[in-house]
Amino acid sequence: MASKRDYYEVLGVDKGASEQEIKSAFRKKAKEFHPDLNKDNPDAAEKFKEAQEAYSVLSDESKRKMYDQYGHAGVGAGAQGGFGGAQGFDASDFDFGDIFESIFGGGFSGASGFSGFGGGSSKSRASRGSDVLMRMDVTFEEAIYGCEKKFNLDVVEECDECHGVGGFDSKKCDTCHGSGTVTTQQQTILGSFMSKTTCPDCGGRGKTFKTKCSECGGQGKVRKNKRLTINIPAGINTGDRQRISGKGNPGSNGGENGDLYIEFVVSEHKYFMRDDDDIYLEVPLTVTEAIFGCKKEIPTLYGNVKINVASGTDSGDKQRIRGKGVDNEYRRHKGDMYIVFKVYTPKKLSREQKKLIEKLNETDLGTSEINDFNKFVKNNS
Repeated sequence: MASKRDYYEVLGVDKGASEQEIKSAFRKKAKEFHPDLNKDNPDAAEKFKEAQEAYSVLSDESKRKMYDQYGHAGVGAGAQGGFGGAQGFDASDFDFGDIFESIFGGGFSGASGFSGFGGGSSKSRASRGSDVLMRMDVTFEEAIYGCEKKFNLDVVEECDECHGVGGFDSKKCDTCHGSGTVTTQQQTILGSFMSKTTCPDCGGRGKTFKTKCSECGGQGKVRKNKRLTINIPAGINTGDRQRISGKGNPGSNGGENGDLYIEFVVSEHKYFMRDDDDIYLEVPLTVTEAIFGCKKEIPTLYGNVKINVASGTDSGDKQRIRGKGVDNEYRRHKGDMYIVFKVYTPKKLSREQKKLIEKLNETDLGTSEINDFNKFVKNNS
């Protein structure tokens, strides 16, 4: 029979290693050689057992002293077999979550028979509920000016009957003695283990009740459909979110609720186009308005204003009006408004209009750009 390797060598630590260093080293070895993570390595199971055996001795202060003084002979009776020793291997104080999460998705009850090493305590701890995302449609005007919105939502709240406790006349749980977990021996293909699981009688609370609350069924929380009201600030845009504290999913074991996030979806306007906090408005012009210029009344977010249209305005020309964009409370910024002109050519003309246009066409209306283009055409022929 091959002689056993030095336990410190097995874990890769010095003889003066601290308890935390030994635990950390074992965690690495367990991850490195666990059979379910190393199915292609035929030596993985044996090395895994060897690391477990080393840890079972070096993590126990009295066994470690005996081992340091007498070597393997000093701990032979208690340590032989590692997994399969008469006393088994107590892993209840060791958190295997990071090692087995990749195998079992965080709740290990897989093919190798591992069942919740260190998992019971995490299940009994208070855990905050997850956040919830809800989308809300708002009109263009509601988004620009702000508004108050009412909506219905299923929320989980503390039970009024038992004040969130879950029952009446509480006492320490007889099964787990108030710890919220129970330690059981698990038989696996690699040997026996001591593991912690959430107490089945108290659900991890550490206490039971003489009378369970009938309103919440002992959960301490009840689901209600509530009419909620939120104030939407002026200037929100599609994709902006508003947080409502405590209206998300319920926590577990007394943990607080998550939050509700409202994500806004803003409808488009028939005339106003929004780019962040700036507003664009396309203003139609007749040919004569574009040629001669004019005064024109146009709408803004804050009422009508009059602007001067310069003579010779072309389609696509812009005019900026400062401070007439979105007054954004959400970002504390005020945008501008941009007028984009579009000159419309009439499709139908009366007989009199045609005569006037023909007379006008007999005059030289060509701009320098048109005259230059005509010369290029002539020279290119």
